[in-house]
Amino acid sequence: MKFNFFKEKTPPLIGIDISSTSIKMVELSDDGRGGYKLEGYSSAPLAKDAMVDGNVGDLEKVADAIKQAWKLLGSREKRVALALPASSVISKKVLMAADLREEDMEAQVEAEANQYIPFSLDEVNIDFQVLGAAPNNPDEVEVLIAASRKEKIEDRVAAAEGAGLKVTVMDVENYATEAAYSLVSSQLPNAGREQTVIIIDIGASMMHINVLHDNKSVYTREQSFGGGQLTQEIQRRFGLSLEEAEIAKRKGGLPESYDSEVLQPFMQTLAMEVARALQFFTSSTQYNRIDHIVLAGGCAAIPTIDVVVQDRTQVHTLVANPFHSMTINTRLKQQQAATDAPALLIACGLAMRGVTV
Repeated sequence: MKFNFFKEKTPPLIGIDISSTSIKMVELSDDGRGGYKLEGYSSAPLAKDAMVDGNVGDLEKVADAIKQAWKLLGSREKRVALALPASSVISKKVLMAADLREEDMEAQVEAEANQYIPFSLDEVNIDFQVLGAAPNNPDEVEVLIAASRKEKIEDRVAAAEGAGLKVTVMDVENYATEAAYSLVSSQLPNAGREQTVIIIDIGASMMHINVLHDNKSVYTREQSFGGGQLTQEIQRRFGLSLEEAEIAKRKGGLPESYDSEVLQPFMQTLAMEVARALQFFTSSTQYNRIDHIVLAGGCAAIPTIDVVVQDRTQVHTLVANPFHSMTINTRLKQQQAATDAPALLIACGLAMRGVTV
């Protein structure tokens, strides 16, 4: 089974983001005016240990959650796009002669892959994409090679198929984030061109950091910190079960002391972690400044989190809303879609693969 990490467009499909705690889905269509229309989105919680370190731990539980999210989405579409976490994919940029034929390029990709993939080529899926002319040599092109172990892909495919869906695209989470960021960058000065932008997607236990310079990715990293710490603190402080704490975090209904004693300290810690990520990036690369911070993930929906982060880092901070300039299906609540948008960045980037605009 050959998967195209890079295949540009396919007919409409649902983008599915499988994180450690939930399944998130987004469905987009062409709005007929050269833009995207948000048809629907949904989210379903994942049972504990269904996903372990980015891998499928319990196939049945993951399939059940996918089925639940698909029902909530209320779509007839069964074709889907999934993504692998960056940690499951080995990617490398190489230079090749610009005049190579496709089949010669494929042979060279395999030869290159043989050198740096620590597994037998029978165990991996490989794909490549020509990025464009090499910076200093017009006779060469830059080629991005991506490879992943087949079992990582097959487990995810089996979970989606177990929910009655058909996987037509397998992407990488970082690339999906970058695709969705192209919808967010329009809100930045000069649409992010010639600037350095750090996207920080805060999951349940990990911060996924992706830095783009001139709208091209130049750095990725993960930092151990996430919204799960807030859930645990709610659980501990108010004597709730994990499930009750998760619901209370999203829907409210906690005692008055929650804001000052739990939420505010968490927001300060989050801002400190973002500042650490910035410092680590600027001290370990040739880039000495960040122009904008884009916050994504569930924690980005916390009211005023952008203000707290901007105060701490002194860098302009924006909460990611990839739906910001989209037409939105009338059955969706526009305000709710804006609140949920930061957590749907990856699912949105995947859904974009099914729309030609």
